[in-house]
Amino acid sequence: MYKFEPQIKQALWGSESWEISGVKDHETIIANGPHQGKRLNELVREQKGQLVGEENYQRFGDEFPLLVKFIDARKDLSIQVHPTDEVAHRHGKPSGKTEMWYCMEGTGDKPMLYCGLKQQITPEQYKEMVENDTITDALASYDVHEGDVFFIPAGRIHSIGAGSYVAEIQQTCDVTYRIYDYKRKDKDGNYRELHTQLASESIDYAVQPDYRTRYTPKQNEGVQVISCPYFTTAVYDLTEPMTLDYADLDSFVVLMAVKGAGRLICNDEEMTFETGDTILLPATAKEVRVEGKIKFLETYV
Repeated sequence: MYKFEPQIKQALWGSESWEISGVKDHETIIANGPHQGKRLNELVREQKGQLVGEENYQRFGDEFPLLVKFIDARKDLSIQVHPTDEVAHRHGKPSGKTEMWYCMEGTGDKPMLYCGLKQQITPEQYKEMVENDTITDALASYDVHEGDVFFIPAGRIHSIGAGSYVAEIQQTCDVTYRIYDYKRKDKDGNYRELHTQLASESIDYAVQPDYRTRYTPKQNEGVQVISCPYFTTAVYDLTEPMTLDYADLDSFVVLMAVKGAGRLICNDEEMTFETGDTILLPATAKEVRVEGKIKFLETYV
């Protein structure tokens, strides 16, 4: 079981804690055990399929395929979109970015976020709305509560609002096209760059009636909330011990504690596991016991 030294990224709107990252020049470093001090992708190169799973290693090579974060939004993030793999490749990027959010207990009175279009607009209307500061009028907004889940496939316009605190799971990619930034200036007094044209190429203009992921919370069993080509995620809310069986899974597993406290036991190793902890289980871990009153996310590829 691996813990990592989080990378804290400060921004105009708040901060991100990159818990597990294989992003070039932003790799997280192992914080425990005999491999302490190594970078994540260095471990992938050494252990290959034993760490990430044989099929995953054939698919992704020496780059760890997920980026896992906690995001603390003290102010509104910019309105943004991420490219699909196809659009990213067209612009010389290795991949696009599909992601998901799990909302934790927020820091504001009424945390909210934007996810998806609520009305049909054309690419021309999109550009006009960006220019005249009305693009948020076209977006679906949500008051969010602890336990809410949102899936953000590449191409879906989105933004996290002030007061929200979320766990984010995404493809290993740091490509973001900023659509609108509320006319904010950076510390040097400059407006942050917008990527209006690149975003226009990436936006999925389809409108859906609801972008919130609906699921029924349950105690002491896993509830799958997201399954896509890039990751599968379940929510566990435990009040009693449980053994997670990964004997038939050819993948690493990431566990993110989102509430409560407990411990993990795998083979002869024992580790504390409490709110804010993120643990990487190698593909060779076939059985893990979780003890304590704890809610966590389980993600694999």
